[in-house]
Amino acid sequence: MKYFILVLVLVISLFAKDLQNEDGMKSKIDIEDINNKLSQINMQKWMNEEFGLKPYRANYILPLSVANQRYVYHGPDGLKYKREEAEIQVSLKLKFFHNLFGLHEKYYLSYTQQAFWQVYVYSSPFRDTIYNPEGFIVFPISDTKSIFHMRSFKFALAHKSNGQPNTTNVPAYNGFNLSKSINYSYITARLQHGTLLTDLTLMAPLPGSANLSDNPDIMKYLGYTKVKFTYFNNKSMYTLMVRGNIDSLKGAVEGTYSYPLRRDKVYFYTKFFSGYGESLLTYNSYVTKFSVGFSFSR
Repeated sequence: MKYFILVLVLVISLFAKDLQNEDGMKSKIDIEDINNKLSQINMQKWMNEEFGLKPYRANYILPLSVANQRYVYHGPDGLKYKREEAEIQVSLKLKFFHNLFGLHEKYYLSYTQQAFWQVYVYSSPFRDTIYNPEGFIVFPISDTKSIFHMRSFKFALAHKSNGQPNTTNVPAYNGFNLSKSINYSYITARLQHGTLLTDLTLMAPLPGSANLSDNPDIMKYLGYTKVKFTYFNNKSMYTLMVRGNIDSLKGAVEGTYSYPLRRDKVYFYTKFFSGYGESLLTYNSYVTKFSVGFSFSR
C-alpha cells in the first residue's frame, strides 16, 4: 500500500497541469452579466484559483534517496532504519507588506517543512521532520556600477525544530535527546552576473542559551557562513551550496539539478548532499546522500 500511495502522488503531480481546468462546477459559470463589478472581480479570482501563497524554496518529492550508511534508530523498540528512504519538502511564502519606508522593500512570512520518510522499512515511519517558519524582509538593490552587481539584501528571523520531546532523562533512549531546535537570524546578499546568481549568507543563533539547549554545539556543524550559486543554462538549472564553520572546519556541500517536464509545472530533480546537518536529528553525523525525483517549483 505504501508504494501505491507514493506512485499515486507522483502520477497526480505529473498530470496536475492537465487536471487544473477540469472542474466542471466552475468551467461553465458566466460572470459577464453581473452588474456588481466588485463581485465580478472576486468571482473571477475564485474561478482562476488565485492563491496568495507562493513557492519559497524548492517543493519536491524524492522517492529514492540513498545514503552512504544506514541511519541509526534511537527508539526503544529495536526498529532498524535503512539507508534508502524518500524525502519530501513543502515550502511556501506570503507577502503581507510592501514599501513601508519607501525603499520598495517587501515583507514576507514563510513556512518550510522537510520530511525524511523511511518508506522502505516496515510500518514506514518518518525518521525526522523539520519545521522551519521564517519572517523576512527583502530590499531590492539596483547595483549597476560596482563589480558585484548586487540585486537584493535580505534580513530574516527563523525557527527550526523537529517537534520531538526531550528524551534526555528517559531511560529507554539511553541519554539521547530526540528534540532538536534552534532560533536564529541571517542576512543574505544576492549578486548577479548574467545567468549566475550568488547568495552570500551569514547566520547566527539568537541570544540566550535556551535557543541552543537541545543541541548546544549545533553551530559547530552547521556553520555561520553559506554561499549558494544558482546557474541557468537554457532549461536546466544548477545549484551549488557550501556552508561551514571556519573554526571547526565542519560543514556541508549540496548540489541540485532540475529540468522542466509537463509544461514547466513539474521538474526532474536530483540532489547530492555531503557533510553535516542533513537533518536536525543527525546534525552531528557526516552523511553523503544522493536523491532523485520531481520538484514542483525551483
